[in-house]
Amino acid sequence: MSRHPTRRILAAGVALLLLVGWFVIRLVDIQVVRAAELNEASRDVRSRIDTIYGERGEILDANGTVLAESVMRYDIALSPKQAMVGPVSRTQPDPADPSKTIEVEVPLDQVLAELGAVIGTSGEQLRAVIDASLEQDPASDFAFVAKGVDTATYEEVKALKVPWVVPYEHPSRRYPNGAVAGNLLGFMGDDGDALAGLELSEDRCLAAENGEMRSLRSLTDWVTIPGSEQLVAAARDGGDLQLTIDADLQYFVQRVAAEQVAATQAEWATVTVMEAKTGRLLAVADVPTVDPNAPTSVDSDDRGSRAFTAPFEPGSTFKSLTSASVIDAGEATPTSRVTAPYRYEPDGADITDSFGHDPERWTMTGMLVVSSNTGMSLFGERISDAERYEYMRAFGLGEPTEVGFASEAGGDLNYDDGWPDSQTRYATMFGQGLSTTAVQIASVYQTIANGGVRMPVTLVDGCRMPDGTLEDAASTEGRRVISEGAAEQTAAMLERVYEDAWVSDRWEIPGYRVAAKTGTAQVPDGAGGYLSGYLVSAAGFAPADDPEFVVSVSIKNPVKMNSSAAAAPVFQQVMSQVLKKYRTVPSGAPAPELPANW
Repeated sequence: MSRHPTRRILAAGVALLLLVGWFVIRLVDIQVVRAAELNEASRDVRSRIDTIYGERGEILDANGTVLAESVMRYDIALSPKQAMVGPVSRTQPDPADPSKTIEVEVPLDQVLAELGAVIGTSGEQLRAVIDASLEQDPASDFAFVAKGVDTATYEEVKALKVPWVVPYEHPSRRYPNGAVAGNLLGFMGDDGDALAGLELSEDRCLAAENGEMRSLRSLTDWVTIPGSEQLVAAARDGGDLQLTIDADLQYFVQRVAAEQVAATQAEWATVTVMEAKTGRLLAVADVPTVDPNAPTSVDSDDRGSRAFTAPFEPGSTFKSLTSASVIDAGEATPTSRVTAPYRYEPDGADITDSFGHDPERWTMTGMLVVSSNTGMSLFGERISDAERYEYMRAFGLGEPTEVGFASEAGGDLNYDDGWPDSQTRYATMFGQGLSTTAVQIASVYQTIANGGVRMPVTLVDGCRMPDGTLEDAASTEGRRVISEGAAEQTAAMLERVYEDAWVSDRWEIPGYRVAAKTGTAQVPDGAGGYLSGYLVSAAGFAPADDPEFVVSVSIKNPVKMNSSAAAAPVFQQVMSQVLKKYRTVPSGAPAPELPANW
């Protein structure tokens, strides 16, 4: 037991009284003695909330090539009021003794000249900004002098150590490959909002969430007071978007399409490359296209992807779908026969071929080889309108694809419990009187190439989240549309088209069996008639004996070659490159022989 408890209690009491006394003295000092001084100082300190930017996710091609990425950009601002306070003090080596430093005062004009040299303007222009701001508001504390400068410029501005010049960071978007896949990528607005393409349709994956940091800033020199930072909310980065597109192939396809558009003085072209067994898109080219780094450099109509958003009447490439439907319904085979006139007028319709001829005895194969509209009509009428419409729907027409591309169109089958008249009824058999997109036509040929099983059209493989988990984009399960036998018979006929059609010398690919069809379609004028030009096309797959790839080409109004001969060379170059790039094994046995006439 302690001998001196009274002393310890007394000592504790004294210590407590001293502590309370110290607090009382400090309180009096703050609230009474220094009240005016501290109130004045508080006016020179301001609390502010700064944004902590989350990083928007990257867009990557199938091989990991970065197609879109986030970079930091900076807006440079100054305080006109603070700029006029006096010269800027700067520490620099002492000329008399370089081991020491001295404080020098830099006049305003020199500071502005140095700043202007860094941000790409003149000191006189900066002084004009200051004068104009102060004329409008003598207490003006803020004016932008540059926006969107890069990190190197930002570092140079910081190195000037001008206390009343402040950079504001904000994320921006960069597209390292320029116009490559620009039609698909889309672009961002100056305010950071997604405006088009995958940037818009896949914003849920890519978008980041910004955080906030609270701090205190001295208004005398705009410097953040050390230790005053407080995290309000943490930022969250966006996910990375993994595409099925191959950037190298996309570049090649865009170049081939652009060269043909220029050579034929066409309005535009689309070229689509798809895997036959999976429905994955390897390239989707649009010409003209957009560089997302400078979207306003092209017309607004050229800033998206017509392959997804611009439906057109496909013309004779559609005959493959009608033929496959009739075969699958059991109403014809490749050797079934018709006698086709030049003009056919059923129920008041007026159907003609693109070339004059006496009545011809064609098989279904022969009808496809010469691309007879009257012959197709005689085969197409063998199944009911309702059956034919259901086949179109099963092939994926009349609604947007599974891609869900921004502003994607579904096309119009022009069917409401039947076609509106007899002319439309027959025209839809050979690809007029209805509309589809380029990607939908590629999907039709993918279905035929894949033994009658349509695979979901896929442009996005998935979204890789910041924690490394991969969210798959869509189902990869196919749907049977026509029987395997009907698909094989249709493919065999398309091989004869490739071998025997009038453009056979323009799309020949030595060593491979190819199944393909051309088309030349009138273009609606939007008022119930047609324009003078045409939309020419070619679509097909290879190797036909074991299909791997589908290529679809559409060219709008090629003035110097207004026929499918304009599309055939593009099909040949693109398909040849695809087969070579993916080291596709050449075909073995030759294409099957099928009679064209009887």
